[in-house]
Amino acid sequence: MKQKKSLQELTFKDNFMFGAVMLDPENCKGILERTLGIEIERVEVSKEKSIVYNPEYKGVRLDVYAKDEHSSHYDVEMQVLRKPAVKKRARYYHGQLDMEILLSGLPYAELPDTYVIFICDYDPFGKGKYRYTQRKICKEEPELSMEDGAHTVFLSTKGTNVNEVPPALVRFLKFVEAPLSDSDKDFEDDFVRQLQSSVRKVKESREMGARYMTFEEFLNEEKEEAREEGRVEGRVEERCQVIIESLEELGSVPEELQVKIRQEKDLAVLKKWCRLAAKVEKIAQFEQEI
Repeated sequence: MKQKKSLQELTFKDNFMFGAVMLDPENCKGILERTLGIEIERVEVSKEKSIVYNPEYKGVRLDVYAKDEHSSHYDVEMQVLRKPAVKKRARYYHGQLDMEILLSGLPYAELPDTYVIFICDYDPFGKGKYRYTQRKICKEEPELSMEDGAHTVFLSTKGTNVNEVPPALVRFLKFVEAPLSDSDKDFEDDFVRQLQSSVRKVKESREMGARYMTFEEFLNEEKEEAREEGRVEGRVEERCQVIIESLEELGSVPEELQVKIRQEKDLAVLKKWCRLAAKVEKIAQFEQEI
């Protein structure tokens, strides 16, 4: 079993530390400016959506939600491990941002720009780029921009195109990539020093220490719930198969009936159906009694 890290062993790219450091608007602003290559006057970080357990999201949310002086909305996520369908995840996050904005009563025509940013400690597309910026164009007219205000950017710590991106972005990504032993070294960058200082403050904070313990408890609960759900799903699938195999001894089981059996998730109901399938003499009788 993988031993959990203590708060002192965390680096900036660990999810809890990333969320804690990004609670500081100046840290968040600096990362957004380096990622997008723009200047931002001010940033408001949504603290209630950072490092919290929210049943609505079925888990611990570690994305950083923020908006700037132009009401542009940002969702920033740290990804240490490769996750499947990363482009579809970005699409989902854009939808979530739009839904929250629209629920506030804003009409479609006034939707602000939204930015979904993934900071990846791996190369998500294998092309050796430090930054991948999504652009929407018309297939028939490539010069025709189809931008709708939804922007997606993938950063990679494994980039090799040093001469194609700003040095400040490269220094930041080198800091993100650094293991614990190198995380406090001098990256010759004032903003990185600011992030290093924030990391140290989090590690020295008794409040953050308590929040980290709570965070770990929630993660453990989630894992246990997932294991239990997996065990239940296994028993459900097994009982459905037993029922169908029992009925197959009586003849061909209609596709519609198989679908109905497999759609049932209540173990008590399936147990009852198992007994019924074992005693009926015709499939039609089983269909009538369930």
